[in-house]
Amino acid sequence: MKTVLSGIQPSGKLTLGNYIGAMKNFVKLQNDYACNFMVVDLHAITVAQEPKALREQSEAVAALFIAAGIDPDKANVYMQSHVPPHAELGWILTTLTSMGELERMTQFKDKTAGKDSVGAGLFVYPSLMAADILVYNADLVPVGEDQKQHLELARDLAGRFNHRFGEYFTIPEPYIPKVGARIMSLDDASKKMSKSNPNPGSHITLLDTPDEIRKKISRATTDSGKEVRYDPAEKPEISNLMSIYSECSGMSMTEIQNQYEGQMYGGFKKNLAEVVVSVLEPLQKRYFEIRESGQLYDILAKGADKAMETASRTVTDVKERMGFLLPKK
Repeated sequence: MKTVLSGIQPSGKLTLGNYIGAMKNFVKLQNDYACNFMVVDLHAITVAQEPKALREQSEAVAALFIAAGIDPDKANVYMQSHVPPHAELGWILTTLTSMGELERMTQFKDKTAGKDSVGAGLFVYPSLMAADILVYNADLVPVGEDQKQHLELARDLAGRFNHRFGEYFTIPEPYIPKVGARIMSLDDASKKMSKSNPNPGSHITLLDTPDEIRKKISRATTDSGKEVRYDPAEKPEISNLMSIYSECSGMSMTEIQNQYEGQMYGGFKKNLAEVVVSVLEPLQKRYFEIRESGQLYDILAKGADKAMETASRTVTDVKERMGFLLPKK
């Protein structure tokens, strides 16, 4: 069984884009692969976090993983910081990474544009991301288009280690679903729906109330004209809303287009809101049950213990190949 690794930062409220682009695929993957799904709290602190908010969001993201349908008996769900080999291998891989490779990262350029002071963690965290992947010798990594560059670095570092110290690491491959991988902002379809967007109307969070969802979708930007037609080039805004509709209803773009032929945007958006509400209401119910039950910490501890078995063995193997003096057992 091939191994899959992915994670989400607890640095804001998860959005419908996170659910469609990542978590729905996590649920599918757990049935056919050995999956590790983590809350990447070590990545979150590459920018300043308020301690109380970080703890709350870490719990929330983990609980939403389970509420979305990830089964802790099938997949490991855990906090990145609960598995120390991530950080240790991250440092080791940092020493194999060149400054030039890190400077070329477009996400680093985007996040530091116009800033006078930038933390070193933000610069080197792609090496930690590579460690997240390689510490399990993951075969597949679900990534969005904005993370493909980081996966390429992981592939390069795996090959570099193998060349220098002998074949050991699997060269990971991207898993990019053909549909639903990139849900765009409700106020600007040229930008990805993001939990970090300061405009709350740009995204639907997984814990928004039904009324909040209805209001946000009713105010979502639409293209000129009145036709509900999937055409990302000519009608990017309505095409984005149709993508959300398709992912939440299971209907094809052709079926949606035929259903609303000759109708205006208003009725389509009203129905879209109800489709989204019908998906998120049961997820929210399960989420609050998990938070109130107190079972979350047991799930995270179980996931971390299982992850540690592989991760600690990997770090020991890596250190042995690199010439570290290992403690006697």
